[in-house]
Amino acid sequence: MAKNKKLWGGRFKGKTNKEVEAFTSSINVDKKFYKQDILGSVAHAKALHHAGILNLKELNRIVKGLNEILKGLQSNRIKFKDEFEDVHMNIEQLLIEKIGPTGKKLHTGRSRNDQVSTDLRMYIKDEVVSVIGLLKGLQTTLIELAEKYIDVIIPGYTHMQRAQPVLFSHWLLAYFEMFMRDRERLADAFRRVDVMPLGSGALAGTSFKIDREHVAKDLGFSRISRNSMDAVSDRDYLIEVCSALSIVMMHLSRLSEEIVIWSTYEFAFIELSDAFTTGSSVMPQKKNPDVAELVRGKTGRVYGSLMALMTVMKGLPLAYNRDMQEDKEPVFDAFDTVKSCISIMGNMIAATKVNKEVLDVTARKGFLTATEIANYLVDKGLPFRQAHEVVGKIIAYCIDHNMQLEYMSVAEFKKFSDKFDVDIPRFVSAEHSVEAKDLPGGTNPSRVKEAIRKAQAMLGA
Repeated sequence: MAKNKKLWGGRFKGKTNKEVEAFTSSINVDKKFYKQDILGSVAHAKALHHAGILNLKELNRIVKGLNEILKGLQSNRIKFKDEFEDVHMNIEQLLIEKIGPTGKKLHTGRSRNDQVSTDLRMYIKDEVVSVIGLLKGLQTTLIELAEKYIDVIIPGYTHMQRAQPVLFSHWLLAYFEMFMRDRERLADAFRRVDVMPLGSGALAGTSFKIDREHVAKDLGFSRISRNSMDAVSDRDYLIEVCSALSIVMMHLSRLSEEIVIWSTYEFAFIELSDAFTTGSSVMPQKKNPDVAELVRGKTGRVYGSLMALMTVMKGLPLAYNRDMQEDKEPVFDAFDTVKSCISIMGNMIAATKVNKEVLDVTARKGFLTATEIANYLVDKGLPFRQAHEVVGKIIAYCIDHNMQLEYMSVAEFKKFSDKFDVDIPRFVSAEHSVEAKDLPGGTNPSRVKEAIRKAQAMLGA
């Protein structure tokens, strides 16, 4: 029987079934972190030299060979082969072909188990930083719009029913806060990604005197793992990061939902740019918010990635199991999806027109200042529950007479309570309602401007 060519094939007499090769191969997925694999191998080779396992000549040959392979992969001159299963075996085989038997020494003192975890952590660290940067860019767009439309009042909603008037800028800042929490969550998760498992071997560590602390510093990790069995089988960091990404998508989806609603003919609060909408194949009048809808839809895709990771890990005994090969595809897809959604959302919002004239009319309908009228009565000495009942009767009166609060005369107000006076019309206005919320976190214009300044300082920090 022909000699098995696998790098791990010493104890095997027969060839691997072709279907098994295809089924177990991960090269089409894990090739994504070839750069991290090579950087990790360079650092490992240096550690082997420091431990006296490689002489200087061997080290230099290995490092030079790996750097040449990196350049070849980056320029697309070198291709991976499916028969070598994964990115690690492909690169090792390429190195052996390039520099000969010296390349076979590189894997001393490590396993693919600690190697893949190291590569993946390095890759995820870069991706987390990238997402945080994109979120910051989206926040910048929100702040720019908040400054541009600082005086625009919109109806605020609870239960999708008109509630109270708020500044459009205040609404934008609510999403700024959501995305700030997302950045904080990702930054916090980054600390648990930033742990180097290399040196853990297959599960028990290595008998070679590898200076793990030095390797960690070389690779930009802040600390090393404390337990070799946990290190090679830990995927908590992927689940945590994917959870944070899912929350990002939840926030993007909420924003998308409002964009979809607000851009309808019925609301017409905003108009989306032609560049970020599509038409209908049969209805010529249509201008569909497809980008916002797709962001909303892709949220489920990222949630699915989180659930896939949790399901893969839920029943695995210590230490490494091949099930964990299924960790990469969902987390890679989650990052790709989130990054594209953040980017296009920021561009779409920046190009969106706010229909100030429509909002000016809309913010004065729907009895949005009813609470201010109740507060007015409280200031006049009426208990709030009683004031609430009085204003409820006023609203019923307005509905019966098909009119808005601002059209009620002082005399009509007095029919419901002798506490009303000639100053009541001022308290009915949307402008007064907004200005009255003069406390930190409120929608008062000066408070919102202050919040914008703080947000800008946070972005600049």
